[in-house]
Amino acid sequence: MGRSGLTTQARRFRDRIDAGRLLADQLSDYAGRDDVVVLGLARWGVPVAYELAEALDTPLDVFVVRKLGLPGYQEQPMGAIATGGVLVLDQNLLRRLGVSRETVERTVAAEARELQRREAAYRGERERIDLTGKTVILVDDGLAAGSTMRAAAEAVRRYDPARIVAAVPVAAEETCDEFRDVVDEIECAVTPEELAV
Repeated sequence: MGRSGLTTQARRFRDRIDAGRLLADQLSDYAGRDDVVVLGLARWGVPVAYELAEALDTPLDVFVVRKLGLPGYQEQPMGAIATGGVLVLDQNLLRRLGVSRETVERTVAAEARELQRREAAYRGERERIDLTGKTVILVDDGLAAGSTMRAAAEAVRRYDPARIVAAVPVAAEETCDEFRDVVDEIECAVTPEELAV
């Protein structure tokens, strides 16, 4: 989602605040429960997650995930890394393009350093919220390829939650459908045929 907002055929979100409020309406069954935690994916998922957590009256934490851009084509993700050392790679893309193991390792190392820096900046001295046995709602501002959310879900699973819900204001319907096997529940508020960012 671009910084100024998100346009879809179905709806125009004024901003991430508006997007978070729409998600809150659709996830209202989770309101006021003491077994629910909202995790905002840094950085653009955090404002959406804040609105959702406020509306649901649940704890909020930040979760850092770094997209691994394809060298020379940084906007094309070849995977992602997340808090907890989780690495998700698009092996089909890497094989198809002949990306070397050394190139992948170099990219991962650079992004791992940035992930640690950002985690320290966002979290400071605060401890992570315990996710054991909780319903964790992972929030981002949209799903494109889905590698960032996939890495986050795999990382969160290591903390032994009871349930993982992925929630985004907008995504392609096909991408949402792919996540039905990754998380316990997926909430894509708007699934237009075409996205314009």
